[in-house]
Amino acid sequence: MLPLRKLGQQGLEVTALGLGCMGMSWLYGTPDQLESVRTLKRAIALGINFFDTAEVYGPYDNEELLGEVLRGRRDDVIIATKFGFDISMREVIGVDSHPRNIKRACEDSLKRLNTDYIDLFYQHRVDPGIPIEEVAGTMGELVEQGKVRYIGLSEASAENIRKAHRTFPLTCVQSEYSLWERSVEERVLPTLRELGIGFVPYSPLGRGLLAGQIKNVDQFEASDYRRNDPRYQGDNFSKNLKIVNEVRHLARRYEASPAQMALAWLLQKGQDIVPIPGTKKVKYLEENVEALELELTVEDREELDAISRLTAGARYEPARMERIDQ
Repeated sequence: MLPLRKLGQQGLEVTALGLGCMGMSWLYGTPDQLESVRTLKRAIALGINFFDTAEVYGPYDNEELLGEVLRGRRDDVIIATKFGFDISMREVIGVDSHPRNIKRACEDSLKRLNTDYIDLFYQHRVDPGIPIEEVAGTMGELVEQGKVRYIGLSEASAENIRKAHRTFPLTCVQSEYSLWERSVEERVLPTLRELGIGFVPYSPLGRGLLAGQIKNVDQFEASDYRRNDPRYQGDNFSKNLKIVNEVRHLARRYEASPAQMALAWLLQKGQDIVPIPGTKKVKYLEENVEALELELTVEDREELDAISRLTAGARYEPARMERIDQ
């Protein structure tokens, strides 16, 4: 049985490692439906109970995939999904957290997921046009109606986390956090710990690079958005590969992979942290789960801390950075 961790103070308990499902349907090249289904079923067999999706993944396709695979297993899993975009003809137009759109997104997600409740409902990106208190209040109404069990925010600033939490208790916040992205450590993570809110890091393997299998961007399909990721470009990519090599060298002490080291480092940052590494392949899923068995020494964690500070390049290209609440 996999270890469990509590997210927040409202009673949500999940496996210490979840599964990010975005790449099965969106942004990382052509989807492989059969392998994705095998991966989801294997995750359940391994004991993972925490699955992360969003209406924008596809859009819509990922929720439909989960809804089909998890049919008949609903009581055994925790499903997290997200709203917050204006989507037209399966194209993302912008952000939209108007209460009307929140309620619409909830109803549509319930249908696609083949369920009558969502365990964890996040605002995917902060909408600067709608006060966060109004967003949290609307989400709270969905909790009171029984359509949602817990609520959270994704990529929210410390200030907006405080405002939302005062309106309706947040269970957790999701943001990018890994050996190559540690900006949450400055204000967001301390705020969450002060308020008793859990933390769910996405992209804990640096969008795949920290897994140690990527040698150049030519490995990616033309539709893979990492071809334009600043940290995968030119000199940045060369410098970041050196980080991976350093992690690989350290991993040999544990007979582990770079991915397992990166996940172990993150898991040991606190019991309130539940990473959701994404994968669409069974072999990488199994590798990631084994990271739960690694116990790093203080000295090795400090060495990884130092290695991580060598990361080169901006986190996202400008258009994506504009959607991050800073």
